[in-house]
Amino acid sequence: MKYNEISHFSHPQHKLKFEYSEFPFKCDGCKEVGIGSRYKCSICDFDLHMHCAIPSPSICHPFYTKCSFQFFSRPPGDKPRYCNACEKDVTGFVYHCKSCGYDLHPCCAKLPMVLDDGEVKLYLYRKVSSSCHKCGRKGRSWSYRSTCKNYNLHVACVKEMLVENWHELYSGRGRSRRLETRIPTLKNTLQSHHKKSKGKVKKCCEMAALAVQFVISAVLGDPTALIAGVIGSLMSRG
Repeated sequence: MKYNEISHFSHPQHKLKFEYSEFPFKCDGCKEVGIGSRYKCSICDFDLHMHCAIPSPSICHPFYTKCSFQFFSRPPGDKPRYCNACEKDVTGFVYHCKSCGYDLHPCCAKLPMVLDDGEVKLYLYRKVSSSCHKCGRKGRSWSYRSTCKNYNLHVACVKEMLVENWHELYSGRGRSRRLETRIPTLKNTLQSHHKKSKGKVKKCCEMAALAVQFVISAVLGDPTALIAGVIGSLMSRG
């Protein structure tokens, strides 16, 4: 559900307006990076993911059928908490299950079970036995895997790729730097997995790049073909 303008408890002094940005932002709700659709206060430079701006009071998740996750504006308790989907720290908005203690970032909780652009179909798994295209390891965090099982990406690895490239940008020290200058490592990640050659291997890299684009867009809170295309064009530069 989308509204052009909303009031939000985390920023009561001004209303937040819906907008679309092709540049990454740091969400002031969950403290994670985002891109694409967001709610923004232009006066205070305050941003929220769609999922953080209009959260569900409680959710269920197919990976945890016995759990009921409640929305919290801050992590419950006084111990450090981490997201069971991406393994990253929870420092802001979170969905928490009191009975089992599991935590999910809002965007991780709303990750689509299937990403499909017509060419590549990726399914979300809690655990997979195949190795990750980025780190080469098995298990670890949730993963997206293609129907052909050739492409597998940990949600955690996608976030690490973003941190490697955009640390300056979303920590506030590099806001003036254009996004395309921070992307090359994503491209190199794919190229380092296969030796450059013609034919099937080249096609494999192209399909893997397409898979990465869609997983990145989903992790950033906007799993759309439009924002995946933006990410793809930026990855191809440099």
